[in-house]
Amino acid sequence: MDTYTGILAAYLAAMVGVAVVGVAVYVVTAYFMSKVFAKAGVQGTWRAWVPVYNFMVFFKLGDLSPWLVLYCFAGAVVLSWVGIGFIFSLALFVGGGVAAYRVGLKTGKEPALVALWLIPTAWFGVIGLSKATWNTAVAPAQWAGNGFLADRTEWPGVPAQASAVDGPAQPERPAEAGA
Repeated sequence: MDTYTGILAAYLAAMVGVAVVGVAVYVVTAYFMSKVFAKAGVQGTWRAWVPVYNFMVFFKLGDLSPWLVLYCFAGAVVLSWVGIGFIFSLALFVGGGVAAYRVGLKTGKEPALVALWLIPTAWFGVIGLSKATWNTAVAPAQWAGNGFLADRTEWPGVPAQASAVDGPAQPERPAEAGA
């Protein structure tokens, strides 16, 4: 076996190893994300297993427009050939951190937990596997009235989040007798 064949074999072995680790991380993250979605009342945990769409639902749960995910993803892909696509990837990561902060508030977690978003799989694991329940009475996000950031999308099976106009979601009260 000559030198180039050995280098090629090592390269291919490394690529297979990276692919296996990547798939394993994706499976674990999707599993944890499905637990978070179940807490939030999202119907159908299959949504956590669909690439890109899972982050759109996550942004929606975090009171951000889910279309920001597509804007950032498309910008990263289209502009990567000129070397500035990483800016959109960074924007997607920061937006995910903002959504993580809002989801953390809705599950009663400390705001400092958002620092764990540097390792998203770990963050989804902590939120998804905790015994915390989803609190719909969290005040709307400050940007809920903003046309670009606000979530105005309605998807069947994904609970609507409170807007600045509606105020915090209130549980329905039974009608009083004699009213």
